[in-house]
Amino acid sequence: MNPVADNAPLLRTLSPALRGLERGLRNWLSRSHRYPMSTMNRFDLEGLANDLHRQAEALEVEQPLLVVMLMGGTGVGKSTLLNALGGGNIASASFQRPTTRDPVVYYHESIRPDRLAVELKSCRFVAHDRPALAQKILVDTPDVDSNDTTNREKLLKLLPIADIVLYVGSQEKYHDKIVWELFLQQRKRRAFAFVLNKWDRSQHVGAAGLRPDQDLLRDLEAQGFKSPLLFRTCAQVHVDRAAGRPAATLPDGEQFGDLVNWLEAGLSRLEVEAIKARGVSSMLEHLRQALDRAAPPNLSEVAGRVRTAWTRPLCEEATAIAEVLVNTLEPYQREIEHHFALEGRRRFRGLMAGYLHLITQAQFFGSSLQSRIPFFGQSASQPTPIAWNLAMFTNACSDVAASRQLDARGKALMNRLLVDGDGQGFPVPLLAESLEALAKIDWRQRWSRGLMDVLDSVEKQWTRPTGSRKLVQSAVVFLADWIPPATLLAGLFVFLYRYFDPFNRYENVTRSWTDIFLPFIALLVVLIILHMLINLLLPLRWGAIRDEFRKQLDARLRQELEAVYLEAPGDVAAKLAEERLAADKLMGEVRDVYAWLSQREQAVAVNSLYGNQRDG
Repeated sequence: MNPVADNAPLLRTLSPALRGLERGLRNWLSRSHRYPMSTMNRFDLEGLANDLHRQAEALEVEQPLLVVMLMGGTGVGKSTLLNALGGGNIASASFQRPTTRDPVVYYHESIRPDRLAVELKSCRFVAHDRPALAQKILVDTPDVDSNDTTNREKLLKLLPIADIVLYVGSQEKYHDKIVWELFLQQRKRRAFAFVLNKWDRSQHVGAAGLRPDQDLLRDLEAQGFKSPLLFRTCAQVHVDRAAGRPAATLPDGEQFGDLVNWLEAGLSRLEVEAIKARGVSSMLEHLRQALDRAAPPNLSEVAGRVRTAWTRPLCEEATAIAEVLVNTLEPYQREIEHHFALEGRRRFRGLMAGYLHLITQAQFFGSSLQSRIPFFGQSASQPTPIAWNLAMFTNACSDVAASRQLDARGKALMNRLLVDGDGQGFPVPLLAESLEALAKIDWRQRWSRGLMDVLDSVEKQWTRPTGSRKLVQSAVVFLADWIPPATLLAGLFVFLYRYFDPFNRYENVTRSWTDIFLPFIALLVVLIILHMLINLLLPLRWGAIRDEFRKQLDARLRQELEAVYLEAPGDVAAKLAEERLAADKLMGEVRDVYAWLSQREQAVAVNSLYGNQRDG
């Protein structure tokens, strides 16, 4: 990103880049985010969007305004200091500091009020005509440690518009906890100068063997301020002198004049632009850090670990569901055997097929699916159906299994997967949202479809086998198809031969009309023997196919569960990667502006106003 030309003015040409970042940030915030963003992160980013907008507007003018904000605790003399800096103008406005008050804005009369930040519109305005402070706005703020919490709220609302914060303390309260904590929060975001007021009371060595100013300088150095600007003042003395009242003698080392000179001459246009640029740099760095905190992490590696961790519970769940479904089929094993017998007899032709039909009818007489499952559309008086409705049968079984056990198992499985995912470091809320969506799938229909497919597969395996079983079956079917008619023909031939006896070989044999049944008795014997052989070599009993059925159902259900659940972590990680890509793109634009600003920034002599950028 090249926000502005290198030879363009620093601040005015920075404004379009900040507006572009503001638009990008607001667009990013307005999108739906799968990765949960904390309330504090969102507030922080929304506040930074407002800061970008405000800074862009402030930098569009020919001469930007510099806002110097006084901050300190109760009784440190902030208001007195502002009166002294105003040379009596503020005092003549009859300004007094009650316990609860509105902030006071001290500004040059040439500045139009509409140029002031909107946050200042509710403050009390005091105009002056001092040319040396023409582009500088002094703001006196409420006491941070006041018992009235609205004072702190007002200060927090004003702080974002401050270019320089004048940290005001006294011997008693130069390191007040509330004020110091607020300073620590803001030290990397804006420039700071320090005032130790009531200097005439602050020259005594404390318990640590240091004067208050020495102790404060030591603490500031620990916060990265190598050469902080610290002014020792007696503001009340200067207020008294400006009002013509008797005033005390100034103690040695008093620096109120240095403070005034720094505000009027030390903060030249060059320094103002440097502070403005430095403030923007701090804001951009804060924005980058906030975006990095809000952006989703890379969960691709974690998703892989979750997939591995989920394999075992899904395998166990498939086995358990298969057992439940197989147990649900147990009451209908005669119907299943009947169906398999019907399908099995289709392999045979002729006399064997007719014989098996009669045997099947006799074997399963009085047993029907309609009598056990009343929704097959048949009356109770009907015999065992020749064909069954496999889809309706499996739907009924899966509904029964789901109502009894599987629905509860589904909830338990989701909880177990969440625990395992959490153990691998995957954010539980993201997994929970994804798993809840998967739980809404019509699993009963899936179990029914799996049950039907496996029943069909086992049926084909047993009725249309492959390999050695196919050879055995083919041999048995061939014998069963041809031996019975051959036996019948042979019997009839023998009967006719003996009856007509063309060569008179059986003339002494007694003939009876019952001899006609002998070929059929022989046929029946052959059919019975072949039937026994079929049952021995090609069994079609539930006990023989149950284990094979459960094995195939287990594999099918495992495949079904893994296809659905194992994709969930990867899908979530992929969606988060898309969100991360958008955040990275925005952070890249922030880094480009920051890098360009760092190259163009005119540091001049403002380094002392900033602590280092280390975390702390």
